[in-house]
Amino acid sequence: MKNLKLIPGSTLGGTLLISGSCIGAGMLGVPVLVGLLGFWPSLILLFFAFAFMTFTGLLLVEINGWFHKRVNLISMVDKSLGKPFKIVSWVLYLFLFYSLLVAYISGSGSIISSYVPFLSSKISSIFFVIIFALVIYFGTKPVDFVNRIFMFGLIASYFAMIFFGINKIDLSLYSHVNFKYFLLPIAVLITSFGFHNVIPSLTAYMKGDLKRVKKSILLGSLLALIIYLVWIILVLGIVPVNGSNGLLYSYKYGKEATIALKNIVGISKLTFFAQGFALFAIVTSFLAQGLSLMHFIADGIKVNPDRKHSMYLIILALLPPSIFAFSYPTIFFKALSFAGAYCAVILFGIFPALMAYIGRYIKKETSAYHVKGGKLSLYLVIFFSLIIIINEIFNSFIK
Repeated sequence: MKNLKLIPGSTLGGTLLISGSCIGAGMLGVPVLVGLLGFWPSLILLFFAFAFMTFTGLLLVEINGWFHKRVNLISMVDKSLGKPFKIVSWVLYLFLFYSLLVAYISGSGSIISSYVPFLSSKISSIFFVIIFALVIYFGTKPVDFVNRIFMFGLIASYFAMIFFGINKIDLSLYSHVNFKYFLLPIAVLITSFGFHNVIPSLTAYMKGDLKRVKKSILLGSLLALIIYLVWIILVLGIVPVNGSNGLLYSYKYGKEATIALKNIVGISKLTFFAQGFALFAIVTSFLAQGLSLMHFIADGIKVNPDRKHSMYLIILALLPPSIFAFSYPTIFFKALSFAGAYCAVILFGIFPALMAYIGRYIKKETSAYHVKGGKLSLYLVIFFSLIIIINEIFNSFIK
């Protein structure tokens, strides 16, 4: 979930903002988790996550239309559900940022050490945090400059991977199915379609034209779906589930999909671009979330995020997740799952449904855009959200 710039009023820009907010380091975990379940049943979960998050995103568009000024998600919650829910949403946002940063920092170690074998994963992660924390320290312009370079690398390496990998696909690998893992990928898939935090900014850029905001969300999330689908087809067609370097091994030891590709294929053009893709994805996601968290904390403690306060804000933003990631270097998948199952599902699932219900049927709010589905659709959003949360609790504490 990244904050990206776009041309004001441009539907194309809005589409790219939505898809760019979805696509990031979460892509590195998706193929491993869906691969344990199997290609064909994982399509059900992929399309469910796409539909679920797109629908709740459209709910936020409707809710945004109730207000006649620019608002963020936390202020929407405050005005719709009250101050206690505002506090909960603030805490959830903090945990969401921290969980994602833990995943990115832990994932950076194995990626960098694959380029520099004499560095351990932990030392590699430390260098990663120091280097890109300095970029964040110098402000939004350096972050934007570095982010553009790495985003270009991300796009180029993605298409290069497809080009060099398509002839290595083994169709027999798609026959694997294990329903034991049916709900395992859902939390990470939910996180991977997270664009909701940019909806207020997108609405402001579109000058309140909610129909164009809706179009941008539909096209942007569809583009993200296609990109994920092609990526899953590639990885699951090359990397087997079992074996010393298979998907099950990668899941157990917190290794990303690109590491699994390298271990199976060996040194090749495919693995060169796969490792580059992983590095670009981690860096762009880390910069976006790190800068966003720094500004989020500054807003929460009411200080100006200028050079005078930047060092303290960066320490507050990056030290806690760094310590956690260094202490648990294989926590990549668990951190992504925590972010999705608890933070994203509540913030971007339950809260939009509750706000829509109270606004529509109790406060009688009206908006220029109205999501179809009535009360039943809101009940279903809450029901599925609770299923995801209960499943994560079961996997984390009971299983």
